[in-house]
Amino acid sequence: MSDTTPTSGSGSILIKGARVIDPLSGLDATRDVLVRDGRVVAIEDSISDTAERVIDAAGKVLAPGLIDPHVHLRDPGQTHKEDIASGTLAAVAGGFTSVCCMPNTSPCLDTPEIVEYIKAKADREGHCRVFSVAAATQGRKGERLAEIELCDQAGAVGFSDDGDVVESASMMRTVLQTVKHTGKAFMQHCQELTLTQGATMHAGSVSMKLGERGWPREAEELIIERDIRLNRSIKCRYHIQHMSSGNSVELVARAQAEGIPVTAEASPHHLHLTHKAIETHGTMAKMNPPLREQHDVDALRKGVADGIITILATDHAPHHIDEKRNPLCDAPFGIIGLESAFSLYHKALVEPGHIDLPKLIELMTINPAKLCNLDECGIGSISVGGVADLTLIDPEHEWTLGNEHLVGKSSNTPFLGWDLGARPVMTIVGGQVRWEA
Repeated sequence: MSDTTPTSGSGSILIKGARVIDPLSGLDATRDVLVRDGRVVAIEDSISDTAERVIDAAGKVLAPGLIDPHVHLRDPGQTHKEDIASGTLAAVAGGFTSVCCMPNTSPCLDTPEIVEYIKAKADREGHCRVFSVAAATQGRKGERLAEIELCDQAGAVGFSDDGDVVESASMMRTVLQTVKHTGKAFMQHCQELTLTQGATMHAGSVSMKLGERGWPREAEELIIERDIRLNRSIKCRYHIQHMSSGNSVELVARAQAEGIPVTAEASPHHLHLTHKAIETHGTMAKMNPPLREQHDVDALRKGVADGIITILATDHAPHHIDEKRNPLCDAPFGIIGLESAFSLYHKALVEPGHIDLPKLIELMTINPAKLCNLDECGIGSISVGGVADLTLIDPEHEWTLGNEHLVGKSSNTPFLGWDLGARPVMTIVGGQVRWEA
């Protein structure tokens, strides 16, 4: 499925007795919800209407469908790792009803034709909605502008050279100025390249012990500082992807206090793991940006609690198992995340008391919807007359992540065997049940 105008499903579903949490409206109460023909037609204390399917949701939480603004579907060009069908199946298994795919494909997602290709293929094969984040420069090489305005017209919901930083300050200024005219956000992969060439992991005690070239925090922080300075007068919507350094949180906080339109996201692995995971998980813990130290984890969690980091995104990065079996220096960066993200966020943020469940849902629904302008077509909230993209969550669920839960093409994750709690148990997209536990 794709399209910025949500499609409608057929039939009717009555969800009885759920705790309905809608961060946009502030609703948090036990309600019945009636879905018909792809839309929410009633939210009431009690609904007696008949429906084709009645779901007893007592003890469950009904949220807007989860949205992931940062996934890699590997299509076109790398479909041995993932494709639109397998990636969106993994998405609905994790409670996601919308995902935004990154442009580091082959060929690069930098033309309106490839935006249209993604849209058409998702319509045929997708299990959830798929939106494109198009490249800002041609081939993500940072040398010439991509067809930003045409990609915008074709339906791109944001722009990024993800996987690569826009290295040139001059080009970065031009990108910010051009993207601003579209009203979309630019999403930066913050990596100062001269500090990271040949690096495999965080620069610290573990890299020294293993004899690996280290990747310092400053590689992320310098790009953030540069871009904030460039954007101070331009005021393009600027979003920092997969933040890893605790110091970066302070940079974002200061920019936000100045009124510069800066947002940031955190990913499950950076909220749980440190560079020590490399010693036990090897290449399964190799990611970009790298896992850092416990005080970085603590600062990122606090950044979420303080409202500085307002979006949670998986950076779902599937790789074939043979690629991850290579030595650390040769293996690709990245891990999968869609199937386990909600439970891992709950474990990192809700269970220790950093935030509550409604705030977690906000960070995974309406906030990413606003980042990608999806709220303008009713995605990211629950309302009468609105699109029926819904996620049913069991807050008391207990489960251990195993290979049987991984439904995509790849299984590269260090979280296998982890005992997890709260979990999405049903995913409804456009009024149709696309997945249930």
